[in-house]
Order: sequence, then structure tokens, then C-alpha cells
Amino acid sequence: MSKKYLMGIDEGSQSAKITIFDTEGHIVCEGKHPLRPYNLPKPGYVEHPDDDWWTAICEASKKCMAKFEGNPEDILGSGLCTIRYCRAYLKADGTLAQPALSWMDIRVSQPYDFSNDECAYIVGSSGYITHRLTGEKKDSVSIYEGGWPIDVDNWKWSDNEADYEANGMPREMLFDLVMPGDVLGYVTEEAAVATGLPVGVPVVATANDKAVEGLGTGCIGNDTVCLSLGTYTAAMMEGHENAKNTSYYWPKFSSIPNRYLYDSDGIRRGMWTISWFRDVLGEGYANIAKEKGMSPEEYLGIEAMEAPVGSDGLMTVLNWLAPVDARHRKGIMIGFDGRHKRAHMYRSLLEGVAMTMRKHIFNMTDELGANIDKVIITGGGSSSDLFMQILADVFNVKTVRNEVNGAAGLGSAICAAVAAEVYPDFDTAVENMVRITDTFEPNPEAHEIYKKMMPVYEMIQDANEEVLKKSYEIFE
Repeated sequence: MSKKYLMGIDEGSQSAKITIFDTEGHIVCEGKHPLRPYNLPKPGYVEHPDDDWWTAICEASKKCMAKFEGNPEDILGSGLCTIRYCRAYLKADGTLAQPALSWMDIRVSQPYDFSNDECAYIVGSSGYITHRLTGEKKDSVSIYEGGWPIDVDNWKWSDNEADYEANGMPREMLFDLVMPGDVLGYVTEEAAVATGLPVGVPVVATANDKAVEGLGTGCIGNDTVCLSLGTYTAAMMEGHENAKNTSYYWPKFSSIPNRYLYDSDGIRRGMWTISWFRDVLGEGYANIAKEKGMSPEEYLGIEAMEAPVGSDGLMTVLNWLAPVDARHRKGIMIGFDGRHKRAHMYRSLLEGVAMTMRKHIFNMTDELGANIDKVIITGGGSSSDLFMQILADVFNVKTVRNEVNGAAGLGSAICAAVAAEVYPDFDTAVENMVRITDTFEPNPEAHEIYKKMMPVYEMIQDANEEVLKKSYEIFE
């Protein structure tokens, strides 16, 4: 028998990534294409330019297929994962009626206002890409959360007409829903020409990007947390009920039907802030790193290893993108003195992510009454040994990273594996396709320093609230 393959389509906030795996979860080849910078037509509006979602997927797919040396007929299916909380308004023919809205756009939390006469359908990002790939008006139920007339308990559109009225979305403007691991449709000839994908490949429903990422890390059970170091940085745990009236975690659809994913509070523009700091340093720093055979992030990591635990008192609060209900909040770096250099600033950013997420994670696990054994770290930041150790030291829990860092891509392939009956269920697929490669144990001395810092760090936001409000009046 010829070797079989599974594909994962992962479109995030910054790029589209297409990966082909073998049936044991090893990467065979991949292609990636960046998304273009957002359009910001007015405060609070964050739009994807032109047809950027689809363009990026087409380019990434062609790059991936150009590297693929196997038989395209042996690709059993492709799981489709896209960024959550986005919204697209489509014409009757399924093309965009206006620019797609980012998850950061204030309109995704507001009812549709029927301001566009050309709009025939309102969909999440995966519904739009599904239609472009297959021609079907279907989408995964697990992409719809927050701002949609969805029945989360029963995994379907609501039966309550008031829910449609509250969201400004008549049922006829919404696509039909399928469960994760079910087939949405098959790649059409037109889509095959645009993407390079084989005609007829099954496109499989997954879930929202964080849930798919959690699946791809093997975040299953009640003693494991997955920390996703993305543009939106958040933690998650598996759950088995749609818990109500929670304070520090929020049930979301899982990538596994009839299970849930418990989402912690997070950091808006979490790892984006690291990219921001890299870019602030400019081309000169990038050239220095290149001369040493490194990326700027790698060189920053080496420099930051020379800075002490706690960055000599330099602390960073990461409100580089203010929450919608507190738009006056801004990022804060506090504690500068003559000792501080570039390395301290970079380490302080990493420690700020770690300390913020420690609070969010332990708020969640304390409310659940859970004791965690490990934290799985995924996303680009997990490639940094320094960051992995900082996270272990701040949490005082071992941190691990997996063989495949592109966990959303692997999670998508796992969904395709279940659809193709490569494995009988999701748990078996995870057992066979996900592997831990590195473990970082907490350093007791470093943890003691962070333990002393945490109460001080948590005071910074409240202590500066009135100052930020006054500043916002001037520099809104």
C-alpha cells in the first residue's frame, strides 16, 4: 500500500500555514504565506484588506504542494482551522460583500446592522474559506461563539427567535453547521486551480483556532493546561460541560464533539508585543543578528539570558491593545534605572507574559479545583529555551513543548484523520500523532524571586489606572 497523508490548513492572525503530515503526525512538508497589514479605517475598526484570507491560503497551499513529493491522490483529507471571532459578509455568490473583520474589530461584538444591501450571508472565517474551497454553504459549529445565535449546550443554531433578533442575523443568512471531524465538502476544480490542492480532497471541519491548537498539543484530561503563545495569548483546559456563571474561565466548543474547552483570560497582542520590540530595534539590529547567523529573536534571547531573574526590577504590563471596555489602558514599563539595557527590556517582556498568564491560569484552575501536572507551551515563543524556563519558574510547574510546534496544523490533521477513519476516535488519534520532546523543570531559587514579585506586579495596573484615564483624554 502507498503511504497516506493528512493536511492541516491553519490561518491565523498573521499568516496562513498549510502542512502535510503522515498518519503518525510527522511533518512531511509545509508552506506559509503572510497576511497583509490590517486596514484601520477608523478607531475600533480592524479589517483584512481585499481578499487577503483566501489569497494567503492559495499562496501557502501552492508553496506546500510544490514541496510535496508524494502522490496527491494519497492525501486523505484536510482539516480547516481559521482564527476565531472574525466575521465575513458575503454576497449571494459567496464572494466578500465588504472587507472581512478581524477579531479585534469592535463590530464583531455588535449585532449586524443591515447596512450593506449586498450582504446575503454572515459567516465566520472558516465558513468563508469552506465556501471558496468546496462551494458548500457549511461551517463547523465549533467556530461560532460570542455574537452569534448559537445553542452552545446542544451544538446547533438556536431554536429561540429572540437570539437571532439580538444578533441581527436571520437564520437564512447563516450557513449550515457540522460537527468537528465531519466532512464539509470537497475541493472543487476552481479551488484546485487557485490553491494547487488535488480536486476532490475532503475538507474537514475542525473548531476555533485555540481549540484546534489545544487538540494538536494533546491537551486532554483535567491535569494539563495548554498555553498558546499567539497574537492573543491564552491558556486552556479540557472540560466536559458548558459550565455557567464562571468567573475566571469560559467554556468554548472543543475540537472533540460534545466536549468543551475552558478558556482563561488572556493577553491581547501578547506575542505581537515581542515582534513589536524586535521591529522597534530596527534594521540595524536585524543586520547584527544576521551577521551572527541568527534571527533577531534568537539574538535577543541570548542577550536576555545575561539579564538576571526579575530583570533588576524592570516590570512590564502588556496592555499594548486595550480591552474594549477599558480603552484608556496602555502598556506600562516601570522600574527603570541605569542598570537597564536592551536585554533587560526583552526579558521583562517575557516575564510580563509569564506573570500575567500565571495569574490567569491559576485563577482558572483554582475555580475548577484542579491541580495541574504540566503546562504544554505552543506557539512561536515555545522555541525559546529561555522563555520555556521563565514560564516554568514563574508557574512553579514543569513546562513541555512538542515535536510539532504548529499545533493548530496538527490539530486540523487529527480532525482529518478521524474523518478518514485512520483512527477510530480523537483520543486514539492524539495518542498516535502527538509527542512531547522537551521538558523544563522549575528552578526553586528563580521561583522564589518571582513569587515575591507577583504581588507587586499585580498592583501596577490599579496603581496607574487614574493616570492612564487622564492621559487617554489627551491622546485618545
